[in-house]
Amino acid sequence: MTTLGSAGASALGNAIPSNQVNTVAQQLLKGGSPTPSGKAFLGVSLTDATGGGAQVQSVVAGGPAATAGIQSGWTILAIGGHSVTNAAAVAPILAIYAPGQRVAVTVRLPNGSRKVIVGQDRLLERVLVALLSGGHILVEGVPGLAKTATVRAFASAIGGKFGRIQFTPDLVPSDLVGTRVFNPRKADFSTELGPIFCNLLLADEVNRAPAKVQSALLEVMQERQVTIGKETFKVDEPFLVLATQNPIEADGTYPLPEAQIDRFMLKVVVGYPSSQEEMGIVGRMIGEPIQIRQVLIPEELVELQRQVRKVYVDPAVIAYATTLVSATRNLKAAGVPELESAVDYGGSPRATIHLVSAGRALAFIRGRSYVLGQDLAAVAPEVLRHRIVLSYEGIADGVSPDTIVRRVLETTDMPRLDLGDGRVV
Repeated sequence: MTTLGSAGASALGNAIPSNQVNTVAQQLLKGGSPTPSGKAFLGVSLTDATGGGAQVQSVVAGGPAATAGIQSGWTILAIGGHSVTNAAAVAPILAIYAPGQRVAVTVRLPNGSRKVIVGQDRLLERVLVALLSGGHILVEGVPGLAKTATVRAFASAIGGKFGRIQFTPDLVPSDLVGTRVFNPRKADFSTELGPIFCNLLLADEVNRAPAKVQSALLEVMQERQVTIGKETFKVDEPFLVLATQNPIEADGTYPLPEAQIDRFMLKVVVGYPSSQEEMGIVGRMIGEPIQIRQVLIPEELVELQRQVRKVYVDPAVIAYATTLVSATRNLKAAGVPELESAVDYGGSPRATIHLVSAGRALAFIRGRSYVLGQDLAAVAPEVLRHRIVLSYEGIADGVSPDTIVRRVLETTDMPRLDLGDGRVV
C-alpha cells in the first residue's frame, strides 16, 4: 500500500544464491549496492534506521527490490517473519532461505507516502491488519471522513478483482450473489454470478439494505463460498469484505444482524481529523487527482497472509486473549462488578480467534516474529466493540462497548514473555 500506510507489507523479492551471501553481506555493511555476478538480492544500499530496522538508501534499477516496488526511504522491519534490527541483520537472515525462494519483506513507509489519506493512521493500520490476517472489516463514521476512499485506495494498491455494491433499500439477495437465468433458446437454466465474486468487496453503506440482503453475505464471509440453487461456487482467494456504515441516520437504515456483525474481524470507528489534517485534506483535494500505483498482486497478498500465520503465539498470550474475551461475558468475575448489569452478551470464541489473528498481523506489521500482549491490547477495542451487546440498563446509563473493553483491559494482567536473550517483554 505504497500510498497509504505508515507501516505496511511490501511485495516479495527473490532470494540470492547461497554462495553469494557473504559477498553481499560485506557490501551491504559497507553501504554499497550489491550486484554479485550482475544479479542483486533486494538491490539496495542500507543503513541503520532510527528506532530499529534497515533504511533503504538507494534501489538498483531492475533489481528484485525495484521489481517488488520497494523505494528509497522505506525501512525494512522484517524478512520472512524474522525481525531486522539494523542493516547488519539483513544478510544473515537472507542466508536462511534457499536459492530462488521468495521471501516476504515487511517495511515501514515514510510519512510522505500518505498521498491519498491524511491522518486516520489507526484506520489505515487496522485495514492493513484485516488484509494480512484474512479478516473482514467494518468501518463506521459520519459522512465525509474518507471511509470509502480508504477502502478504494487499498483495493487499487492491491490489484486483483475489485467489486463494489452500493447497498440501498431496494436491493435483493440475487443482486449480490447472482441468480439462475432461463435461456429460452436452450430451454435450460444457467447461473449468472453476482459482484460478490471478487477479491476485495466494498460493501458501501451496508446498513441501508434490509436484513435479508445483509444476510446474503453470511455464507460467503464465513465459508468463502456461495450457494445458488443447488450449486455451490467458491470465491477467489484472497477474499475480503470491507464494509462501511453511517451511524447517525436512522431513516432508511437497518441494523446489521448479530450473526453478520460477528463475522467482521474488526470494527473501526472513524473520528474527525484535526484542524491541521483537515487543511491538508482540502489542499490535496483541490489539487491534481492522485494516481495510486499498484504494489501487490493477490497471489502476493496470499503469501503475506501465509507468513503472518507463521508468527509465533505463546500459550501465555493465548491465555491472555481467552481471559480478555471471557471477561466480557462475566464482568463480575473479571473484577468489574459495577458494569455487570450493563451487558447482555459478550464475545464468543470466534472473538478470541479473531483477537489472536489480528494480534499476529499487528506483530508482523511491527516487524516481530512473535506476538506480545501489547499487540492484543492494541486491537482489542476493534475486535470486541461490535460483539458486546448492551442491556437496556447499560444503554440508559450511557455505557458504551468501548468502556467495557477499557475496563477489562485495565483489570486483566498482561503476560510477560522471556525472549531467551535476557530480555523480558
